[in-house]
Amino acid sequence: MSKLVEQLKADFRMVEGLKACINCGTCTAICPAAGVSDYDPRVVVDTVQEYNEESLISLLKSDTIWRCGECLSCKTRCPRDNVPGYVIQALRSLSIDTGYFMESEQGRKQLALKRTIGEHILQYGYCVYVDEVNTEMYPEQGPVWDWLQKNKEQVLERVGTSYGKEQSGALRKIPEESMSNLKKIFDETGATERFEKIEEYAKQYARQEGIGFDSGKQCEYFKKMYEE
Repeated sequence: MSKLVEQLKADFRMVEGLKACINCGTCTAICPAAGVSDYDPRVVVDTVQEYNEESLISLLKSDTIWRCGECLSCKTRCPRDNVPGYVIQALRSLSIDTGYFMESEQGRKQLALKRTIGEHILQYGYCVYVDEVNTEMYPEQGPVWDWLQKNKEQVLERVGTSYGKEQSGALRKIPEESMSNLKKIFDETGATERFEKIEEYAKQYARQEGIGFDSGKQCEYFKKMYEE
């Protein structure tokens, strides 16, 4: 058995997600992503079950493993209690660890996700935070959002949020102790290291392609991944 296959099988999400697949296709029938793209969880699980290094590498380099929305509809329907969504999570982690994610268009977009959702979580404690939503990055918000941003303290107060306050309620300021514990969770689970790998592999790719790269959201590489 190859080292790559051993790494995948050692992931607890593989242990929990792949028990006794009978290749019935129920997961594909219920999958929202399969209905709007070429994603097919049945094929993914079938390929993984081969435990063939060449087939596994092809998966790790593909756009396929980034199509899943992780809604876990597959978990609710599988007659053998498999969870293809967990298998996908394990594949994504391994793809980032090995750098194979940079071989796919969807994989390369992980930098944009890391610098938005990922960093928002570590900075504010929220996946999406009002201070970071602007019409330059999210033009679909429209001009009304520009007005809301300029008047957010008054507006958010009137609609009953706890914006920036150390109290219960929506948009409250997350206590420093909680933020520190959140960072520790990222460190202990390997998420911090994985974020670092995304940055490093992205930097290497940008240099190879002659694309401007820095740590912000205005650099050429980030904009290319985010907008295209």
